[in-house]
Amino acid sequence: MIHLITDQSELEDAIRKFETFEFVTVDTEFIRETTFWPELCLIQMAAPGVSALIDPLSPGIDLKPFFRLMANESVTKVFHAARQDIEIIFHLGNLIPHPVFDTQVAAMVCGFGDSVSYDQLVQKVTGTHIDKSSRFTDWRRRPLTDKQLTYALADVTHLIDVYLYLKAELERENRAHWLLEEMDVLTSQETYDPDPADAWKRLKMRVRKPIELAVVQSVAEWRDREARERNVPRGRVIKDDAIYEIAQQQPRDAAALSRLRTTPKGWERSSAATSMLAAINAAMELPKESLPRLPKHSNSPEGSGAAAELLKVLLRIVSEKHGVATKMLASSDDLDRIAADGENADVPAMHGWRREVFGDLALKLIAGDMALKFENRRIRVFDLPA
Repeated sequence: MIHLITDQSELEDAIRKFETFEFVTVDTEFIRETTFWPELCLIQMAAPGVSALIDPLSPGIDLKPFFRLMANESVTKVFHAARQDIEIIFHLGNLIPHPVFDTQVAAMVCGFGDSVSYDQLVQKVTGTHIDKSSRFTDWRRRPLTDKQLTYALADVTHLIDVYLYLKAELERENRAHWLLEEMDVLTSQETYDPDPADAWKRLKMRVRKPIELAVVQSVAEWRDREARERNVPRGRVIKDDAIYEIAQQQPRDAAALSRLRTTPKGWERSSAATSMLAAINAAMELPKESLPRLPKHSNSPEGSGAAAELLKVLLRIVSEKHGVATKMLASSDDLDRIAADGENADVPAMHGWRREVFGDLALKLIAGDMALKFENRRIRVFDLPA
C-alpha cells in the first residue's frame, strides 16, 4: 500500500531527507475548474532512492517545511511544465522556487519538439510507458486509491532519469546557459503576480475608439479583482463577450445593462453589476486627454510579408541544424516584427541565445547579405559576396 503523508512530523522528516540532495523532482495535482486560484490537492516529490506523497488537504499538515525546501538555493527543483506548479507555490507560500529546471523547456532546447508531454518524454528517454488511466482523477476526493497514488508518484520518479539525461545533453551541447535564460523568465515574480490593471491585455478584442478601450480596461480590471476576491474563474464573473458588448454599448445604469444580450437576465440588480457600473462610469468620465491611446497596428513596410515567409524557411533550417524546437527560437509574431523592423524589432528572437542562434542570421537574410538555395533536394543557406 502506497503511503500518503498526513502527519506534520512525517512531513518534517521527509523534507529533511530531500534537503540533503542536489536536486528533487516535484509535481502537484490540483483542481481549478471552479476557482480563480488552483486548489492544491497533492504534492509528489522524489530524489534518487527517495519519494514522498504529501496530502496538503490533511488537517494535520502545515506546508512550511515544503516551502522551506522550495526556497533552498542549494537544491535544484525539477518540474515538467512548471508554470502552474510554481503559480500554486507562489500563491500559497508567497515564494517562487529557485533554482528551477523545467524538463519541458529543456526538451525543446534539446530537440524533442514543441511542448512535448511528460509521458512522451519519459517514453523517449527511458522507454517506459506510463499508465494514464488516472489522469482525470478528482484529486480532492479521499481516500485516494493505490492506483491513483501510483500514477501520481510516476510523475516524479521517472522525472529523475529524464532530468539527468537532459542535464547531460545540455552540458554536452554547451546549451546550459540557454536554459538558464529561460528559467530566469519562468521564475520571475511578474510571471505569477500580474497587475489586474493589465487584465485587458488578455482579451483578443480590437476596439475602434479610445473610449471603448478605456471601458475595456476598466471592466477587465474590475472583473480580475472581483474574480480574485470571490475565488472564481473570470468567466464566472462575466464572459469576455460581455466585456466586448459593454465597450460598444457603454451602459451607464442598470436599465441599460439589462438590455445587453451577453449578461444574464436579472443580473443588473446584483451587487456585482452595481460595482461594475461604477467601473464603467469611471471610464466614461475620463477627460479626453486622459483616454488611453489605441494600440498601433502600423502598416508593414512593402515586401515585409515576403521577407517573413523567407524567415520561416530560415527558422526551419536553423531549427533542424541545431536540434531546437522552432517554437523556442522564434514565434510567427517575432518573424513578422523582424521582417518589418529589422534590428529595431524588440522580440525574444533578437535577444540572448536566440539572437546568437537565429536572430543575427535573420538580419543578414533580410539585409541581402545571405541567401537560400535549393541544392541536392535540400534548402541551404549561403553568404553572398560583399
